Amino acid sequence: MRYQTLSIFYDGDCPVCSGYVRYYRLKDGNISVSLVDLRDNLEKAAEFSVMGYDVDKGMIVTLDNETYHGAEAIHVLALLSTPIGVFNRINRWVFSRRWLAKTLYPVLVGGRNLLLYLLGRGKLQSSDS
Repeated sequence: MRYQTLSIFYDGDCPVCSGYVRYYRLKDGNISVSLVDLRDNLEKAAEFSVMGYDVDKGMIVTLDNETYHGAEAIHVLALLSTPIGVFNRINRWVFSRRWLAKTLYPVLVGGRNLLLYLLGRGKLQSSDS
């Protein structure tokens, strides 16, 4: 089997985003995973912004040479996750359905933005100014 490289770029100031990457588990041992908090890597956040990805509207996943953003990113992660554990089973069941991921993901982003506001934390794009 071919060895793959997976990078998950997320907002480390968001408790939900951080929790997601902490509980997420892969089903394939042939994938090297890198977790990148964009708050600690503002240069990468700016690079994604230049590429047209709004880091405040979704996490970014790179799998080998492909980049996925938002609903597509969570869809790809769901397809790669193990069905072991309650979190992964729910995540896989919901987000492995592309239409459901596209429907629910904007709600999750809205919840993230509200949570950051309530916690007094700024968005990623405003944190680099």
